[in-house]
Amino acid sequence: MSPSVARTLRVGIAIFAIAILPAISPSFLVFDFIYVAAYAIAILGLIILTGMNGQISLGHGAFMALGGYVAAVLAHNLGWPYWIGLPLAAIASGAFGLIIGAIALRLAGVYLALATFSLAVATPSFLKHYKSITGGFGGLSLDAVKSPAGVPLDGQQWLYYIAWAIAGAAFLVSALLVRGRVGRALRALRDNPIAAISFGVNPYFYKTLAFGWSAVLAGIAGAFFAMTTAYVSPDTFSFALSITLLIGAVLGGITTFWGALVGAIVIEFLPLVAQQVNAAAPSVVYGVTLILMMLFVPDGIVGGVQRLTRRLVRGVPSPPRPERPAPAAASIGVDQPMREQRNSPPAGGTRDPSLP
Repeated sequence: MSPSVARTLRVGIAIFAIAILPAISPSFLVFDFIYVAAYAIAILGLIILTGMNGQISLGHGAFMALGGYVAAVLAHNLGWPYWIGLPLAAIASGAFGLIIGAIALRLAGVYLALATFSLAVATPSFLKHYKSITGGFGGLSLDAVKSPAGVPLDGQQWLYYIAWAIAGAAFLVSALLVRGRVGRALRALRDNPIAAISFGVNPYFYKTLAFGWSAVLAGIAGAFFAMTTAYVSPDTFSFALSITLLIGAVLGGITTFWGALVGAIVIEFLPLVAQQVNAAAPSVVYGVTLILMMLFVPDGIVGGVQRLTRRLVRGVPSPPRPERPAPAAASIGVDQPMREQRNSPPAGGTRDPSLP
């Protein structure tokens, strides 16, 4: 099976599973998978920014907070519908990401990580300060999403399909973005920035573009957070959210788009599983699980599955090839003249009978 066919098959299976899940699952699982879609969109931005471009960000929770509060403020204070607030949240987060990306050009490595982490830490305090707009400590309560008239779905199922449709569009646009020249430039700047610059790659443009696009995706994810819970508060977008997103990207596989989907599932359901294992200390189970996963699958779950698949494929012995007989023309054209030459007497003499 060719790689393109295998990739198409995997995408088809994922789309089919997402499409039928509300019909075969309880409502609480559908609710959880709306969060999975939001996490997947945000982690996708981290994969582009960190995995493909090498810029470490610990502040993506701040971009999610901006997107969530833009959608919430427009809906709560102005009464605007969510379908207007969602694109405006993406635009606002993207513009803020471009500004941060331009500033981040002077930073790299641990300095960039600390700068973005400080952004994530300061965001909740900033939101609590402007109480007249953000609601302060109490946050903002929103109306629950309702399905349009004539659609045979409840509000939760409608939001589920909308979230996954936008997630699919985000994955498609991102794949088209990084497939060509942009993707090659980002990877070149990550692997060898000096060589990339010498070949004409503009680091200011591509690094800022990566930061802006990842912020757009984070803003969309934040808007879905607000729409799903119908409530936002500064504690919803704490600095722990930024760490959780990075954990999801690393556990899923930070170099592949499939890592965004797998990582989103892990960070959504792993705390729930840890709580079921030990209700007294779920954080201990959660931490030990993360350590074990990093020990045994350092390249992420997707990378580990790919390595295991390649190992199994290489271990299957291939059937022996049947030996093909030499063509008759070769025997006549090569072997026969050599035999005749070997048996013919030398020029000017007779053949020695003792010779073979």
